Amino acid sequence: MSNQYVLVINSGSSSLKFAVINSVTGDAVLTGLGECFGLEDSRMSWKYQGEKTSEAIQYDGSHHQYAVERVVKLLNTLGLTSDFVAVGHRIVAGGETFKGTVQVDEKVIEEVERLAELAPLHNKANAEGMRAAMKAFPSLPQFAVFDTAFHQTMPPKAFMYALPYELYEQHKVRRYGAHGTSHYYVSREAAKMVNKPVDNSSYITVHLGNGASVSAVKNGQCVDTSMGLTPLAGLMMGTRCGDIDPSVIEFLFRKGWEKDELFEMLNKKSGFLGVSGITSDARGVLEAMDEGNARAKLAFEIFTYRVAKYITSYLASLDSLDAIVFTGGIGENSLPIRREILNNLKILGFVEDEKGNEAARFGEGGEIGSSELLGAKALVIPTNEEFVIAQQSVELLK
Repeated sequence: MSNQYVLVINSGSSSLKFAVINSVTGDAVLTGLGECFGLEDSRMSWKYQGEKTSEAIQYDGSHHQYAVERVVKLLNTLGLTSDFVAVGHRIVAGGETFKGTVQVDEKVIEEVERLAELAPLHNKANAEGMRAAMKAFPSLPQFAVFDTAFHQTMPPKAFMYALPYELYEQHKVRRYGAHGTSHYYVSREAAKMVNKPVDNSSYITVHLGNGASVSAVKNGQCVDTSMGLTPLAGLMMGTRCGDIDPSVIEFLFRKGWEKDELFEMLNKKSGFLGVSGITSDARGVLEAMDEGNARAKLAFEIFTYRVAKYITSYLASLDSLDAIVFTGGIGENSLPIRREILNNLKILGFVEDEKGNEAARFGEGGEIGSSELLGAKALVIPTNEEFVIAQQSVELLK
């Protein structure tokens, strides 16, 4: 292989994607996924030279740490460790410290750990992954690409909270967002699909997975996003509650809840898991709903309603709309969820293209509906955060 390949490590709250990516074409020599971390059916799978392999994770400790170590062993087994020139890491929270891609060293890792208070489910795992990769590949330059960087273009009216201004001045309390690498990528791909320059078009990008967020992208720049100081805000998610009345926290404190117990509940026991009482995985929720489970149906209804509500509210951020873009594991693969969201957007004139929606699953993408009223399309675009991370790593390497 030529020297434009990058090993990309992309840690999610309950998953870890990895790939060896051509930073020019986006082609992947190796792709893999560790998923359902913390659940009984946690597993790792990968594809190399057309052959797919899958194995269960049988490990009582951190599944993120296990996954990184397993990736290193796999690369050694396949003889790929000498074929890439850099390692690129997806990091969730960069705060106001990191406004773009940086080369990784111990100071960067320590700052990422310090910023874990902004992304408690992610940054510690990100730091763990960086340290493991630095140990495994000590001679390779490594780069951190931050999910919050794309959202740094939000105006103050979008990122500030209506709190005493001193909290921003002293502690940088503000909206930071997440999934920025994904929102950046699909907004660029959407511009190609609607055949308009990205700097002269507007999109509402909807990243739906175990973590979920919506962004308004105007002329290539993010102008608003649903996640907040931390990834807990905004949409209902796999185990996270999304937006709630802050007084719920005070109320439960008065009922005797401890701080750690309360935030464990908000981050790890809410969302799909909390409402359905079954699972944090949307697939399991849909299966239970089809079997008549009322709480699974309620979880489905809350989730799809909140997504539609955010999409509608973000029209206030834009002068026009060229497309709504669905991406992420749920956004790309769950036809029933996309269908229900579009049904909830009838007031905006959106009509589902049933054949297009059925064809857009499992990596295919495409147009799934449109609105004559707004002159906008509804699209599914498979995200490729790894490609963006590879590109930005090589750009900084040069």
